[in-house]
Amino acid sequence: MKFISWNVNGFRAVLKKGFEDYFRQADADFFCLQETKMQEGQADFAPEGYLAYYHSAERKGYSGTAVFTRHEPQAIFFGIRLKGLDNEPEHADEGRVMTLEYPDFYLVNCYVPNAQPELRRLDYRMGFEDDMRAYLLLLNEKKPVIYCGDLNVAHEEIDIKRPKPNIGQPGFSYEERGKMTELLGAGFADTFRRLYPDTPNRYTWWSYMGNARANNTGWRIDYFVVSESLMGRVKEAFIEDHVLGSDHCPVGITLDL
Repeated sequence: MKFISWNVNGFRAVLKKGFEDYFRQADADFFCLQETKMQEGQADFAPEGYLAYYHSAERKGYSGTAVFTRHEPQAIFFGIRLKGLDNEPEHADEGRVMTLEYPDFYLVNCYVPNAQPELRRLDYRMGFEDDMRAYLLLLNEKKPVIYCGDLNVAHEEIDIKRPKPNIGQPGFSYEERGKMTELLGAGFADTFRRLYPDTPNRYTWWSYMGNARANNTGWRIDYFVVSESLMGRVKEAFIEDHVLGSDHCPVGITLDL
């Protein structure tokens, strides 16, 4: 099976920039979006053979996630459900987390909140990270997890072009990087870095400033993280940095399921 994740930075905008061509070429079983910036029904996109699921923020034009899939889920859940899947969700008002359940795995599509300039939203971010890790562990007790999306952190120095001047900045603070370390230490694997531990200069996000993309002055902040029990089934992990249309590029994995 093929999984793709892409922060599109506005789904309606990227639809005008060749998204449909890439979607058809990608030929994925699961196509996860983040930062859709829309309410369900506002985009004219209904690919044949796919089911579409949206989780929109209460605030219009902000955040939001979506999944297009060829495979009907057993169930779908929004937000983070720390008290069990049948209970009320937390962190659901910004449309950041959606979970699709299948017989052999959970697929969790996430747009992690940015810590914001001067780390002014860091406290919320830290709470979100703790709740997300607890949620993934809860799911993992039942069946393996595939966790993807814009996780808004460059984990190690190899994941950012200019690490030294960015230490302490949003997305590369010690606190955010530490939460990623905690997650990976709790029984999960960063698929790309596990397969390519020493490969530098592979990024998924570039600032619109300073000709960053042309110079590949980027950050790797988009991920597929899987339960350790699934890592042996990951056949490939890839970064589609040639695909334009957003300040992020698509990332993906192929998984033997």
